[in-house]
Amino acid sequence: MSGDTPSDRAPKTAAAPDAPVATGAFAPLRNRTFRRIWSASVLSNFGQLILGVGAAWEMTRLTDSPEMVALVQTAMMLPLMLVAVPAGAVADMFDRRKVAMTGLLVALASATTLTTLAASGLTTPWLLLGFCLLIGAGVAVYAPAWQASIREQVSPAELPSAVALGSISYNLARSFGPAIGGIVVLLFGATAAFGINAFCYTPLLLAFLLWRRPKTVPRLPPERVDRAIISGARYVRHSSAIRTVLLRGALYGFIGASVAALTPLVARELLDGNAGTYGLLLGVYGVGAVAGALVTGRVRERVHPELAVGGCTVLTGLAVVVIGFSRDLYLTSAAMVVAGAAWMLLVALLNVGVQLSAPRWVTGRALSWFQSTLTGGIAFGAWMWGGIAGDLGIGPAMIISGACLLATPLLAFLLPMPRVASVAMETVEIGYEPEVALEINRRSGPVVIEIDYDVDPDQARDFYGLMLRIQSVRQRNGAYDWSLARDIANPARWTERYHCPTWGDYQHLRSRYTQADLDLQEQINGYHRDKGGLRVRRQLERPFGSVRWRAETPDPKTDPITIYSP
Repeated sequence: MSGDTPSDRAPKTAAAPDAPVATGAFAPLRNRTFRRIWSASVLSNFGQLILGVGAAWEMTRLTDSPEMVALVQTAMMLPLMLVAVPAGAVADMFDRRKVAMTGLLVALASATTLTTLAASGLTTPWLLLGFCLLIGAGVAVYAPAWQASIREQVSPAELPSAVALGSISYNLARSFGPAIGGIVVLLFGATAAFGINAFCYTPLLLAFLLWRRPKTVPRLPPERVDRAIISGARYVRHSSAIRTVLLRGALYGFIGASVAALTPLVARELLDGNAGTYGLLLGVYGVGAVAGALVTGRVRERVHPELAVGGCTVLTGLAVVVIGFSRDLYLTSAAMVVAGAAWMLLVALLNVGVQLSAPRWVTGRALSWFQSTLTGGIAFGAWMWGGIAGDLGIGPAMIISGACLLATPLLAFLLPMPRVASVAMETVEIGYEPEVALEINRRSGPVVIEIDYDVDPDQARDFYGLMLRIQSVRQRNGAYDWSLARDIANPARWTERYHCPTWGDYQHLRSRYTQADLDLQEQINGYHRDKGGLRVRRQLERPFGSVRWRAETPDPKTDPITIYSP
């Protein structure tokens, strides 16, 4: 019987990666679609940041509670944690262009409603937080679809630079947007800031409308949303590289959220400033972030991931400590520049790590989990640092946050950063279909797969080590209840066994092999001594629908069907 792995037959690559070419930081802008969407995203980010300034400063007008001021950041980040995961699944299942446009329409409608209510004088602290949540939800639907679609607009060699440009688009706006937002709020009030935010979503919506995304007919029908969410979560759970990035990103976000949450209070209480001071601090933070994003590709090529990430957290921690001690605008501004550069470089490195660790079929879901964990950490961290600031003061809260960041390089001993090659994560297509004699459909199941290996007992230890690695491959691609057994009577015979809930799930599993999976399976097959190939059994575990209930029940294949009149 034919094997069940990509290496049993010559595979056909689904999409051969482009040959590496020399790329610079702005090389992806040569692609018209990417350039158009990226340019519009800069304006959209201007509006988002102006909204943040307006909402935070409006909250200081509506209440004196530090916790409520910090909750503005939580309200804008929390939807990115709660909505991002299903949004990532939807982005992988359907047209990413349409998904992105849907999210933008939600954000536009919510921002327009908030502007109308503010103009009518109906704004309250909780109403403001509610609409920040709704706008954040729209952005959360848009973000995974946009990030996952970058791979469709640029070559693999340009991907790190394109991801960095995505960060630059936000921080380019952040360099000037908060300062503009501060001036707008100072001169015209928060209502004008809300209106500008609503207007700035329109060009991005038009840019996606003009994108003529090539239509591809998938070989298999899409999964249901709930199953897609589960398969994405399983991939993340069983991918050590992505799991490491997510855990570290969540922790960094939780500890480093003090900057985003407490900057308006730093401006007002530590520096005795106003909305313009707040906008200036965010502006210089954005200038640093642009500088950090511009060197992402160069740092990733020349510096080991662990050293780069550790250096970024140390620089951020030192800058946050300085902000906590400083009462001078110039010193605080300089520290904000350093914090912005180091923090944005850190986030860009983590983002690229996730994209290069996930095959295309699950890119949107992997990015949504990254976005969810990072922003979730920031959301809960902002709430925590707001409480600490209320109890101990703004300066001590910033100093404690910075000290915690200085300790995070110790994570290298528990969760070392992975180094992944993008070519190894390109999916491959198995060039044959399994033999099927039963009448089954995509909902038939569960399906049991058993693979027999004949291995020299002297090589058992090495073979077993590789099989533990293939366990993660099977499980992250959709297998359940994986096990490995060794024959007591014949120690050379090993049997790998796993389940798929349905025949359709099994077909999806077979379509998810990557080049790295192929290489690992080739190593395992090298231990198999039978030159006739692997023996694979695919079985329907509870075959109720494949047999007749009673011997006298007509068989539709051979017996005529009698139709009775009522």
